[in-house]
Amino acid sequence: MSIKSYQTVDRQQLAKDLDAIHREAMARISDEDFIHLRKMERWGRFCTLAGYATAWIAPNPVSALLISQGSFTRWTQMTHPLVHKGYDKVDGVPGKYTSKTYAGGWRRFIDWPDWITPQAWHHEHDVLHHYNLGERRDPDHLQHNTAWLRQSAMPLFLRIILVALFSMVWKLVYYAPRTHKELMLRQAKKNGEPAPRMQRGSGWSPLTRHGRALWLQSILPYVAYRFLLLPSLFLPLGTTAAISVLLTSLMAEVFTNMHTFLVIVPNHAGDDVMMFEERGRGKGEFYLRQILGSVNYPTGSDINDFFYGWLNYQVEHHLWPDLTLRQYQFVQPKVAAVCKKHGIPYCQQSVFRRLLKAVDIMVGRTSMLKPVKADQ
Repeated sequence: MSIKSYQTVDRQQLAKDLDAIHREAMARISDEDFIHLRKMERWGRFCTLAGYATAWIAPNPVSALLISQGSFTRWTQMTHPLVHKGYDKVDGVPGKYTSKTYAGGWRRFIDWPDWITPQAWHHEHDVLHHYNLGERRDPDHLQHNTAWLRQSAMPLFLRIILVALFSMVWKLVYYAPRTHKELMLRQAKKNGEPAPRMQRGSGWSPLTRHGRALWLQSILPYVAYRFLLLPSLFLPLGTTAAISVLLTSLMAEVFTNMHTFLVIVPNHAGDDVMMFEERGRGKGEFYLRQILGSVNYPTGSDINDFFYGWLNYQVEHHLWPDLTLRQYQFVQPKVAAVCKKHGIPYCQQSVFRRLLKAVDIMVGRTSMLKPVKADQ
């Protein structure tokens, strides 16, 4: 989008047009949305059960892929919309599918067993990322977060290899400590305490208070659940069966890391995606930034969207994070039409093409767009 056209977008009319779509979508929400959510949950549960039901036979990639898809579904199609309050407004929805109860307390390992704690992810993602998209305050800003790699003196091919390795473990080495860090900073501010120093090394150190919390709340519980408890359930079938489940679980962990990296990281990155140096003001500006700072993948059917985790509706999700999964399919073509009306680029491309663009940003081959002030 040219600088001139960015500045001349009628933000007030844009907000009116998009608000009309949102009102229509909210009015459409019914028990059919919850029925649809349960269907996605069943698909994910089936993948998990089928994966573990065959994992004991021998370590194999098919079982690992099924377990991986089950984990992917719990995060992207259950935790993501539920924590965003997407189903709180559905009449008669059971409490365990509402934002107040889901994955809370003892329900964490029933609803969302993962490296990341629900409270930390809610603050880092739902609050900081969504309402500071593309700004310095965005904790998931890819170009800022990879500045050390972009400026590295190592050869380009080594940087690309490093990104590939990172994709296999990124939930553990990035998302868990990052979300934990943001939660610790928030709690310190809330309690009137000085912000803890959370440098890259000290954040992992069990000698620091926040480092111990990361290990006790995130890392050790997940390791115990995924790699000790679940494999031990297969001990009645023999030690070989339990070891097979353990090895398949480790393989599944790599797969689900790569799967989530593939669909999450490119959502807000590329040399055609905009970043912002200053804070935005007003609903119209907020809407415009969500569109220009987000990327969609192919959309349209439950089977397609299931494998994308509904993260292929990233533009619509950032406009209205509280919508149900089903409503994103409804609003997507309407949002695209509004963008065309206002001359706003609506980016929707292959996930693999977007991955290449994201990697180019990470290794410093390209940079994201920046709006320029009118007098420059």
